[in-house]
Amino acid sequence: MTSAAIRLAEVTKTFDGKVVAVDAVTLDIRAGEFFSLLGPSGCGKTTSLRMIAGFEMPDSGRIHVGAEDITDVPVHRRDMGMVFQSYALFPHRTVAENVAFGLRMRGVPKPDIARRVAAALAQVELTGLEDRRPGQLSGGQQQRVALARALVVEPRVLLCDEPLGALDRKLRQLMQFELKELQRRLGVTLVFVTHDQEEALAMSDRIAVMNKGKVDQVGAPTEIYERPRTRFVADFIGEINLLDDAARPRALRPEKVRLVSAGEGRLSGTVETANFLGGATLYRVRAGNRIWLARETHAGERSPRAAGDSIGLAWNDADTIMLEA
Repeated sequence: MTSAAIRLAEVTKTFDGKVVAVDAVTLDIRAGEFFSLLGPSGCGKTTSLRMIAGFEMPDSGRIHVGAEDITDVPVHRRDMGMVFQSYALFPHRTVAENVAFGLRMRGVPKPDIARRVAAALAQVELTGLEDRRPGQLSGGQQQRVALARALVVEPRVLLCDEPLGALDRKLRQLMQFELKELQRRLGVTLVFVTHDQEEALAMSDRIAVMNKGKVDQVGAPTEIYERPRTRFVADFIGEINLLDDAARPRALRPEKVRLVSAGEGRLSGTVETANFLGGATLYRVRAGNRIWLARETHAGERSPRAAGDSIGLAWNDADTIMLEA
């Protein structure tokens, strides 16, 4: 399967002539990478994906896939596969018929359709379920059928609009791993839309964090988490403590805050809540007129702090993150 780079150049999209969904966005997505568009509802990530797919036309700007300007190319000629959150499977058709649909629309000969459908179902580990209908499958199996249908046309680009959102947590984590492994094995360029920070961090080669129609930051997951550039990115990705600084705002991740004895450290406070997270505990500590977050990894048999305990907070200046003013 071939892959292609994608470029959005100053792309803008408004609705009803006044609501700016995407505001002069420029993005470069590398061939063969797993690229996530991440942000809260209404930030423009799904609209950006739909413009790449051809379901929406930009008001201005251009979209390129490889060396081709596809801005005005219709959906069926863009050589892309798409997986939706709802899966959008035909309930009255079998698994094999659902997967074959795109090939039939392209006029592929029947013998080739049968071979390619069998190969696509093998890729997603659904061999033997060809004659079942979507209603006879689990949520994870339906998601795999939707993936096979998108991949069977051998697209240069695979677009995924929150495809794991309808799954329960354990199955979602399993499918995250499987989708990432499948993308890596096939080498297809995959653009993934999600509002789930953990999902984006776990799966992506790079992430674009969007806010109010603009891209706040693009980078690898470690860069986005450890070196957020703006207050929005720092606050949106995981838990954060924002430090008041007249010269320049700073941020501090909870795992960089050490819990020490009362009267020690930089601040003294009282534990308000202690949320057990399995391998760690997240504490909310009131110090003065604000709440601080501290995450402590469990080690040994020491009992965790409890609500009402007096405590001190300490951290190193080198662990603080400088943010744009």
